[in-house]
Amino acid sequence: MSTPDLNLLVTLDVLLSEGSVAKAARRLHLSPSAMSRALARLRETTGDPLLVRAGRGLVPTPRALELREQVSQLVQDAQALLRPVQAPDLGRLSRTFTLRTREGFVENFALDLIARINEQAPGVRLRFVEKTNNDSTALREGSVDLETAVVNKDTSPELRTQALFGDRLIGVVRAGHPLSLAEVSAARYAAGGHIGVSMRGLDQGPIDQALESLSLSREIVTTVPGFSSALGLARSSDLIASVPERYTASLRVGMHSFALPFAVPAFTIAMLWHPRMEADPVHRWFRGCLREVCARKTIEI
Repeated sequence: MSTPDLNLLVTLDVLLSEGSVAKAARRLHLSPSAMSRALARLRETTGDPLLVRAGRGLVPTPRALELREQVSQLVQDAQALLRPVQAPDLGRLSRTFTLRTREGFVENFALDLIARINEQAPGVRLRFVEKTNNDSTALREGSVDLETAVVNKDTSPELRTQALFGDRLIGVVRAGHPLSLAEVSAARYAAGGHIGVSMRGLDQGPIDQALESLSLSREIVTTVPGFSSALGLARSSDLIASVPERYTASLRVGMHSFALPFAVPAFTIAMLWHPRMEADPVHRWFRGCLREVCARKTIEI
């Protein structure tokens, strides 16, 4: 059995609505002969004449009358299904978004993001999960809606990305630390004990490369997996933490922060999502909320 041409549903709907081949042809911008051929195909497909001559006009058969409302509803449903999605009613929205990010983001941005969302969509909830690697499987599988990252050559090319803010590494020590009492030189910075931050346990990074170019090196006393841990250690010791400036603004309150006395490349924090969520209006709104919160969060050192 051959599959029927579903385009005939629209033709049948118009024919049954107009009760005239000529009027239906004009409505669908077809010639009368093309509409007559379409009616012939409908008769063959349904096994019923559908419209029969009565005087100078056409009248529907009992089968056509039976189909009329059903076909009309099917066409309306199909048109609604294929129509571009309308703007969501945020006030009635109930949805949970999962955001995957590194340690420090929640402490620095979560409260503002939650407040921003609650202004428009009080039924939306946020779930934060820790980012322990750069694997994009969670985005691809849909268990994570959005994540933050520094976009680089390891970022999956299939993902969509948008910059949130630029950032740079700075030095941070406890209040009253010797480095807080005078200008910090590269030599004074290198001479202190340092806290390394690495998810993979690596000690070397851009700071070490910059120091090497100055014939200096630093001693990494301990390595931790996140910025919160690094700042927690620095707050209660003489160790030096080197962390992103904007990313850790809230975490550094009460500590002394200083610009690194040598050049280290700046970087951009971006949000990443899977292409299948690109056109989802609610996901697009959520991305806008995150972008606005990150854009207006200011810091000073």
